Amino acid sequence: MFERLGRFVVRRAWWVIVGWVLAAVAIVVTTPSLSDITSAEQSSFLPRSYESVQAIELGKKAFPQQATATATIVVKRADGQSLTPADEARVGQLAQSLKAKNISRTSGYLTGPQAVAPDKSVQVVNVGLDAVAPDDPALLDAVRELRAAIGAELAGSGLTAGVAGDVASFVDNEDTFNKAFSVVGIATIILIIGLILIIFRSPIAALLPVVVIGVVMAVTSGLVAAAGKAFDLNVSQDLQTILLIVLFGIGTDYILFLLFRYRERLRAGDDKRTAMIVSVQRVGEVITSAAGAVIVAFLVLLLASLGFFGSLGPALAIAVGVMLVTSLTLIPAVVSLLGRYVFWPSKAWQRAPKATMAHRLGAAIGRRPALVAAASGALLVALAAGVLGYKADYDFSAGFPQDTESAKAAADLQRGFAAGALAPTEVYLTTGNGSPLTEQQISDFAASAAGAPGVGRAQPPEHSSDPSVARVNLLLDKNPVSNEAITLVRDELRDALHQAAPPGTRAVVGGPTAIFADINSANNRDLSVILPVAAGLIALILALLLRSLVAPIYLVIAVLLNFAATLGATVYLFQGLQGKPGITFQLPIILYLFVVAIGTDYNILMIARLREEAREGNEPHQAAAIGVEHAGPTVAAAGLILAGTFGVLMLAPISFLQQMGFAVAIGIVLSAFVMSMFFVPALTALIGHRAWWPGHGDERPASGPHAPPEPASVAKA
Repeated sequence: MFERLGRFVVRRAWWVIVGWVLAAVAIVVTTPSLSDITSAEQSSFLPRSYESVQAIELGKKAFPQQATATATIVVKRADGQSLTPADEARVGQLAQSLKAKNISRTSGYLTGPQAVAPDKSVQVVNVGLDAVAPDDPALLDAVRELRAAIGAELAGSGLTAGVAGDVASFVDNEDTFNKAFSVVGIATIILIIGLILIIFRSPIAALLPVVVIGVVMAVTSGLVAAAGKAFDLNVSQDLQTILLIVLFGIGTDYILFLLFRYRERLRAGDDKRTAMIVSVQRVGEVITSAAGAVIVAFLVLLLASLGFFGSLGPALAIAVGVMLVTSLTLIPAVVSLLGRYVFWPSKAWQRAPKATMAHRLGAAIGRRPALVAAASGALLVALAAGVLGYKADYDFSAGFPQDTESAKAAADLQRGFAAGALAPTEVYLTTGNGSPLTEQQISDFAASAAGAPGVGRAQPPEHSSDPSVARVNLLLDKNPVSNEAITLVRDELRDALHQAAPPGTRAVVGGPTAIFADINSANNRDLSVILPVAAGLIALILALLLRSLVAPIYLVIAVLLNFAATLGATVYLFQGLQGKPGITFQLPIILYLFVVAIGTDYNILMIARLREEAREGNEPHQAAAIGVEHAGPTVAAAGLILAGTFGVLMLAPISFLQQMGFAVAIGIVLSAFVMSMFFVPALTALIGHRAWWPGHGDERPASGPHAPPEPASVAKA
């Protein structure tokens, strides 16, 4: 099939290119924008079955006037002394003056005696913010305007103030985020161009992936937006960035797979058209299987209970599908027309280098497969042991620079009030049937809630416009986004509050800590479902590719072991060496996307080459040696590009970006080098012919179109 596809594409290369251009233009012009299906509404992140989501919905109905976000103005004396009655009165005047300015998207400006810290160190003014997302540009401008007004109002008063909260934090760190992702984008292009220049010594080969992936990105965005409109999918605003990273990752892999094999065939003496036909024939099945495994891995995200991942999966699957079609049609058409000029001006493609590093590595693995398999496997197991100490971290604020206004104001707030003052736990008491709550029921519940486990302070009950609902905000005595607080809410506090509800009523627990507690439960559930299902489906694809049951088993085990090793290495570095309280809770699913899914490409390329060399008549040890020699440089180049791209994130002054950068970079390095270049070839050599049981994948098929076998003595990079 792939030989026929290769012949069609090569013989009608101009038709393929023109057809691609017309299709791309039509898709870009007729499909909606990707921004049309993006959403920052967090209430859809969790299913409605979770209690924190029920609390959000109850709060919106019972307190329709409440703002969707808040900014907290934290006022203190400039000399560090306690606030005086005159200072407290001045803060009240500040609140009224700010309210009179009618700053867009703000409301409330609530303060008073209850807003003064018990030790008189600070007083707060709570400002309501009207927005659906903390990064709403109009909201960011409102916070900037608010800060400017505060400075003018407090001039000469002996008081200073800072604005804390999620939106204020986003304002303070917006430039840091933008610079970090700009650096990543630039670094990606530089790494791709620079590394391919080093490998092929050709500007044409270096620019080819950048240009093609740019076109594919435009087409993919249109198709994803169209699918989103058709199936009512809402995806995160991060989708554009994730799509770009995925396309550069797999796109560079597939293009390198073809270019390395094309150069190999030219060195073997094929003309430019025959070389591409044979390349598509030999590599097409590998690319299709690799893409199929990645698509399956992404589509398994539909099983996730977290809404973001469920909608992300189809979008990424579409991206991989478009890149697959591109790799089997547009790339071969363009390269077959360019011929040897794709490597211009270098002449290195004409001769095979002697005594290369890949040749020496392959020979070493072929001679000592047991030692190599034991050493590489032991390294992965040792790193994987770090998973036992893994703790999820939900405190984004601790990962940002602590010298910003929002960070300093938050620190002042937490010193003066209970630790949970900036993110209270919202408890709604309701009859559920519309009958009004009595004052006795509300006061009894509030008193019981104040004495619940982990509660540092209970704020006065709030009556809603709905007489059947009241709210009590609880300030925890722990950091509200710490593991301790999340565990407390999930395991003890919720049960205690449910039991404290008077007869005929029920308590619904919400707020940031409760949301994270539910996300924690959902995340654990999703990983326990997604990883086994994805492993099973990837094993099925490998079984179809290899016509074997044995090889897919140890290949999937290797991928899962690599996932654990990557997470363990991250735990060792950040929790162990750096003393962080945990690893960002999003990291396991990020590793699933970029290490399990994309890292599988390298395994498939290597095992397919091992089978090919076995079919050429080489015994298992020799097949492993030649397979590593031939496929190793491709795996190394693709892995270095993707790992280097993520590694740049470690330069960002934001903890969770550093963690993501290190984890994905080390995961790709482990996938490409330890797993695919050492562990899998060595294990395959040890198992020998049994690796292909019950089929005969390592035997030359009796019939079918085949290119002439390459001499085993020819060294190819």
